[in-house]
Amino acid sequence: MALCLVSSADHSSSTPSRMRCQELRQFGQKLVRRRLLEPTNDSKSPTAPLNTLKLVAFGVASTLGAGVYILVGEVAMFIAGPAIIISFLVAAVSSVLSGLCYAEFGTQVSWTGSAYLYSYISMGELWAFITAWNLILSYVIGTGSVARAWSIAFDSLIGNHIFQALEGTFSPYMPYYLAKYPDFLALSLVLLLTGVLVLGVRESVLVGKISTGINLLVLSFIILSGFIKGDLHNWKLTEQDYTLNTSESGDIYSLGPLGSGGFVPFDYDGILHGAALCFYSFVGFDDIVTKGEEAPNPHRSIPISIMSTVFICFLAYFGVSATLTLMVPYYQIQPDSPFPQAFLHVGWGPARYVVAVGILCFLLYRLQSSLFPVPQVIQEMAEDGLLFRGLARTHARTKTPIMATVSSGILAGIMALLFEFSNLVDLMSIGHLLVYSLVAFFVLVLRYQPDCNLSKNEKIEDKIQMMPLVKENPLDSEPEAGSSKTLKSLWLPVSTTPTQKSAQIVYGCAFLLVLLLTIPSLILAQWPSQVFSGDPVLTTVAVLLLLLTTGVMIIIWRQPQDPSPLPFRVPALPLLPLVSIFVNIYLMMQITSGTWAIFGIWNVVGKWLSGIKGLLE
Repeated sequence: MALCLVSSADHSSSTPSRMRCQELRQFGQKLVRRRLLEPTNDSKSPTAPLNTLKLVAFGVASTLGAGVYILVGEVAMFIAGPAIIISFLVAAVSSVLSGLCYAEFGTQVSWTGSAYLYSYISMGELWAFITAWNLILSYVIGTGSVARAWSIAFDSLIGNHIFQALEGTFSPYMPYYLAKYPDFLALSLVLLLTGVLVLGVRESVLVGKISTGINLLVLSFIILSGFIKGDLHNWKLTEQDYTLNTSESGDIYSLGPLGSGGFVPFDYDGILHGAALCFYSFVGFDDIVTKGEEAPNPHRSIPISIMSTVFICFLAYFGVSATLTLMVPYYQIQPDSPFPQAFLHVGWGPARYVVAVGILCFLLYRLQSSLFPVPQVIQEMAEDGLLFRGLARTHARTKTPIMATVSSGILAGIMALLFEFSNLVDLMSIGHLLVYSLVAFFVLVLRYQPDCNLSKNEKIEDKIQMMPLVKENPLDSEPEAGSSKTLKSLWLPVSTTPTQKSAQIVYGCAFLLVLLLTIPSLILAQWPSQVFSGDPVLTTVAVLLLLLTTGVMIIIWRQPQDPSPLPFRVPALPLLPLVSIFVNIYLMMQITSGTWAIFGIWNVVGKWLSGIKGLLE
C-alpha cells in the first residue's frame, strides 16, 4: 500500500503512517470478519415435524397479504390494465429464481433461519449489515403498508368519511412526495399492536389458521363470482367504450386513464412496471427457510415448498386480477376498495359487505404477524454489535426485546402515517429485490470458495471470530507466477478444487458481472422502444455487453467448485443466479426515482448510525 511506503530515514513520519495502515487494515478485517455458528446441541427434535404440505401451507399463509386485495386495483387501473396477469407472471418468475437461491442456503445452514445470519456466516460483516438493514426496511414498510391497506379498506366500508375529513383539512399542507393526508387510524393501529407485542403476546397458531381459512374463502368467492359475472369485452375496451362511460357518468375525473385500450393498454412498459410492484405480493415465501430445522427432510421439502408456494400464490393473484378486470372496466376500478366496489358495479351490493369484513379480518392478522420479524432482526444485529447494544435489551418477565419492538413499531407507524400505500409498496419491493439479489450473489460466490461447507458442526469457543474472507493474495506467496500464468488460470485452472486464487477470480468476475448486468437493465428500463426498434448505438452497446457478460460468465464456469456435498444445489450455476440478479435489477430499475431517493437516504442513515455506534463504543 502506498501509505505504507515510507523512507527508513524518516522515523518520525513512519510511525503515524504505520499506525494509519494498521487502523485501515483492522477496519478492513472487521468488514469481512465472519460469524461462525454451530447448531445448538440441546435443541430437541420437534414433536410435530413440518412435512412438505405443512411448509406449503405456512408459505402460502405468509405470502398472501395486502397485495391480493389493495395492490391489484391500483396496478390494474393506472399501470397495466388487464395485462396485470402478465405482471404477476413476471413477478412469479423472479420469485422462483430467488426461491431456488434461498433454498440452497436454507438447507445448507438450516438452523440460522435468516438471510442476515447467512450473509454474516458466509460473506462477512459488511454484507451482513447491508442485508439486515434492508430487511428491516422491508419488514417495517410491510407493516406500514398493511396498516395503510387496513385503514383504506375500513374507510371504504364506512363510506370514505375519514378520507374526506382528513384530506380537506391536511391536503393543502402536505408535500407532494407524501400522502394526501396523514393516516392517524393506521398509526394508531400499529402503535396498539406494538404495545400488545411489548406485553409479550405471541403469534397464535389457531388465529393464524382461522385467518388463513377466512382468506381462502374470500378469495374463492371472489374468483367464482367474478367468472360468473365477468365480461370478456372488458379485455377489449376501446376509446368508444371510454367515451360512452364518460357520457353516462357525466364526470371524466371518476375514470382512470384509458391508455391505448385493449388487453395491454399501457404497453409493455406498464407490464414491467406493474411486475415490479406485483413483486410485493410474493414477499413472504422466504419465511419457509426459517422452518428448515423443523423439516425432517429439508433438502427436498424446502425447495418443493418454495416452488409450490409461489405457484399457488400466482394462481390466486391470477384469479383475482383476471376476475377484477373482467367484472369492471380497468379505468372504472376503485383502487382503494377494488373488490367491494366491483360487486357493487355488477349489482351484488350485499356481497361487498361480506367481502369487506373478510378482508378486514385477514389484514388485521397480517398486520400483527408482520410485526414479529422486525424486532428479531434488530435484536440479532444489536447482539452482534452492528447496532447499539441497548436495542438487544429484553424484558425480564416476557423476554420481549422492548427497545427493538418499540423502535420498529414507531418507525412502521410513521411510515403508515405519512406515505401512500403505493409508495410503501415501491419501497418494500426495492428492499426485498436487493436482498434477493444479494442472496443469489452469495450463492454464486460461495460455491467457488475453498472449504466453505457452512453446515459443518465445528467446535468453536467464540461466537464471533475475526476471519477474513480472503486471507491473503495468493500471488504474493507465489513470486514465480507472472501475468501470463494468471491469465492462463482464467481458462485452465491449475487445480480441480477451489483455491484462494480461483476464489478471488470468481469474486472479482461476479462483481464485474453485476456491473455488466446493471447497465443493460438501466438501458432497457429507460429506452425500451429504441432498443427493440434497432437503434444502432444502443444495439451495439447491447451486443458488446452481451459478449462481455458471456465471456466473464464462462471464466466463472471454468473455475473449480467446492466438491463438498450440499443438501440442495442451485441448478445451472452460474447461469441461474445471474439470471435471477438480472431480473431483480431490471425490476428495481422500474421503480420511480423518488423511491430510489428514499431508499438511498435509508441506507445513508444506516451507514451514519453504524459510524456513530463505532465512535461511541
